[in-house]
Amino acid sequence: MHQKKDPQLRSDAQRNRERILEVALAELTRSADAPLSVIAKKACVGQGTFYRNFPNREALVLEVYRYEVQQVADTACQLLQTRAPDQALREWMDRLAQYAMAKAGLADAMRKATSAQGTFAGVGHGPVSSAVALLLKANEEAGTIRPGLTPDDFLLAIAGLWQIDPHGDWQSRAGRLLDLVMDGLRAGAPGA
Repeated sequence: MHQKKDPQLRSDAQRNRERILEVALAELTRSADAPLSVIAKKACVGQGTFYRNFPNREALVLEVYRYEVQQVADTACQLLQTRAPDQALREWMDRLAQYAMAKAGLADAMRKATSAQGTFAGVGHGPVSSAVALLLKANEEAGTIRPGLTPDDFLLAIAGLWQIDPHGDWQSRAGRLLDLVMDGLRAGAPGA
């Protein structure tokens, strides 16, 4: 006699995983050293359930970071549906800055969890690079930015974001930096 898999178990397991990620995001943003036992307890899951989903700190931190970066990347397409390409690009830059500053604790956790050089940058590079490529293409087609820019060019241009102190007056500093980058992107645009 074959037993059918219980779909309820699968949805419970998925809810447990999502709850762990939600709690982990909050705890790791607050403190890069948040104990895994505290995260499991606050997520209302046992140690076994926790470690089945995330066998170690690095696995948990990488998954939280991956999820958050994907959320930011996904906004690029949403913005392009409701705004002119250059407005969508500039607004997306603001969202990236807000993410970077709000998740400073998560970035610290990522640095601590990843021992190999480059792992930290590599985790979010794909989704962010894809979002940037989408925004740059829309702007190039609209003639609102200079042609021929690559996602890597753009990411190098905004690299100063990661140097801003998230505990200071980051909004005005990030705004000035991103306005300067946007002005540079517009210089030489066919539609200017």
